[in-house]
Amino acid sequence: MVDTETYTIEGPSGETDELELPEGLVDALAEQGERPPTVVAEIALLSFVQRSHAIVHHADDEVPEDLREINETAEELFEERFGMTFGEATGHSH
Repeated sequence: MVDTETYTIEGPSGETDELELPEGLVDALAEQGERPPTVVAEIALLSFVQRSHAIVHHADDEVPEDLREINETAEELFEERFGMTFGEATGHSH
């Protein structure tokens, strides 16, 4: 078993939680020169956008307008961070 490393996440109101990952995982997923906290933040953003996109665009039920707006903002933040749309990154638009 490999050792682990811990990252601390702080919310807007100062609350924190810890994320424990196998040592070396973040480095394995990093692009050259990318700092570990940046890798963790980008993967977190990707995960949030994937999930909000799935809720809004692949749900069987009607989606409330506020969730559509939240997803739209999430996808805009994704594009600002990664320089491409979520659709371009994933190979589909919806």
